[in-house]
Amino acid sequence: EGALGLATLGTGIDAPGSDGPATSRRCRIDREPVSSASAFGDHLRMVWLTPAMDGLFLGSASERRRFFDRLVLAIDSHHSSRVAALDRSLRSRNRLLEVRNYDDHWCDAIEHETAELAVAVAASRGQTAIKLAAMLRQRGEASVFPSARLMLDGWMENALLAEPATSVEDRYRQILRDSRARDAAAARTLNGPHLTDLQVIYAPKNIPAREASTGEQKALLIGLVLAHANLVAAMTGITPLLLLDEVVAHLDPSRRAALFGELAKLGAQVWMSGADPATFSEIGATGKIFDVDSGRITARG
Repeated sequence: EGALGLATLGTGIDAPGSDGPATSRRCRIDREPVSSASAFGDHLRMVWLTPAMDGLFLGSASERRRFFDRLVLAIDSHHSSRVAALDRSLRSRNRLLEVRNYDDHWCDAIEHETAELAVAVAASRGQTAIKLAAMLRQRGEASVFPSARLMLDGWMENALLAEPATSVEDRYRQILRDSRARDAAAARTLNGPHLTDLQVIYAPKNIPAREASTGEQKALLIGLVLAHANLVAAMTGITPLLLLDEVVAHLDPSRRAALFGELAKLGAQVWMSGADPATFSEIGATGKIFDVDSGRITARG
């Protein structure tokens, strides 16, 4: 049962031999097809942490941008569709600029759309960053997981904090128009929110997160995800569904107990996975443990 009442959500891959390629993923709500999993956002919010995110602070700006966009999506269910539309608009502009004698009016039309989408994406990111930073400050020392200070390294997100959206749109359209020759030579658009980076400071030591130890980065990431889950619940009224993959294995007993306590206080449905059953022994009656072996799921107890 979600925000819109009881609903059945499903996703899967077509069986071989059915219409369409076998790798085509289908999404359904109450057995009715929907265009993508983003439609699930009307019913629930999801927050997850997986081992693939362990190198987030050392990775590329694009990885951090995608991570933050997922955080925004849990609050604004239309964010991913706007990001996808912006990517399509940028690709259309880049293809047009490849043509030697392109039509200026056609390019104007594409850039008009690009600027609108760019500002919408940047505004949603900026508002989420402000609210998440406030939630991190509010949690402060109340959590055993380290706090963080975060900011978006992108001129548009920061400009929207002080300027009207229409003013920023007009400025970006002019930037795009003035940059056509340069962007054509580079075969890509060199300015815009598609290049924004997420900057994170490890608050206890006041150092960039990338300079913290591996253990500190892991704990920081857990604290960030917990703060975000609380923010989602506060802003949407929907307690998010959490997936924590191989998280508890990296924690000492005191932090593990603290994590279980924070999750219980949040009141969310949480799915945690791990290879060592002993790490879940402290869950007790507040949770259920399942064994997964060769595709078979068996409940313990």
